[in-house]
Formats: sequence, structure tokens, C-alpha cells
Amino acid sequence: MANDNIQMQGVVTETINSNTHKVRLENNVEITAHISGKMRLHKIQILQGDTVTVELSPYDLTCGRITYRNK
Repeated sequence: MANDNIQMQGVVTETINSNTHKVRLENNVEITAHISGKMRLHKIQILQGDTVTVELSPYDLTCGRITYRNK
């Protein structure tokens, strides 16, 4: 099983709840993204204005998973 996910950089524009955020990608598309399980496990906080790495499925480009919070 190959990893076909698309990785993109984006900026968090809005926090919907503690695990779901609106992210504006580098191509100016706004998506809804949730925090990955490892980030939730280690209690990494994502705030508005943070630069994040998002994984998108090629089947649904409107939802994603935040996998990394850039410094």
C-alpha cells in the first residue's frame, strides 16, 4: 500500500474546535484540517497564524490532516 498523500504547507486561519482548524494552503485554497493522532497524543497546541504541514488525500482535496507545526 503506497502513501499517495499530498503534502502542502499552510497557515491556520481559524480554530473551529480543539482538533479542527481552517487552513489556507500555499495555493490560496482554504480547507478544513484535523490534528493527527501523534500530535494529539503529545498535546501539541495549534494556534491561529501557525504555519503547518498538511496531508491531503488525492480523493478529497477539501479535508486534510495536520501532521507538523513549523517553528
